Amino acid sequence: MSVDQARTGAFSLRWDLVGHGWARCRLVDDSNSASLVISYCTDALADLVAATAGLYGQGRSSRFFFDAEPQEFRWVLGQGDGTIGVTVYEFPDVAVSPDLPDTDGTVIWKSTYPRRAFSHAVLDAAQNVLSEHGEAGYRAQWGLHPFPVGLVQDLRRLHLRDDGCDLPHDLARP
Repeated sequence: MSVDQARTGAFSLRWDLVGHGWARCRLVDDSNSASLVISYCTDALADLVAATAGLYGQGRSSRFFFDAEPQEFRWVLGQGDGTIGVTVYEFPDVAVSPDLPDTDGTVIWKSTYPRRAFSHAVLDAAQNVLSEHGEAGYRAQWGLHPFPVGLVQDLRRLHLRDDGCDLPHDLARP
């Protein structure tokens, strides 16, 4: 996979719970895909949603990581002129990687998308998980963390306010 791609907006993100305390985050654009299997040791979906929302307003970048026991998937999001640059680094051991610079990791995803497309993909992934599992089912399967309803609502509000997206955005509860 080429890791230096510029995109015009074709991006999707899928979030699937794949066992108690495990999820798969699948990134797909018009020429690449990546699949990250992650554990509940971090509040991964909430971190993704919160970091994306953090790029509305004064925030120029957001950083967070997914624990994959033992790997770390470190996300670096940066905004510029209506776009979000997304870089995901993989580190072999989360026990030591938090102190390491990004350059010590392996880039497994790097691309830039319109903020509207990236934010909508994150919201769509969260909505699909909620629709499939409900809040109680998400908590039962994910384990340590509840579904991030408030964070998703905040991101949706910012996205609708600032991005002019006309796609559906309901956070319906089953």
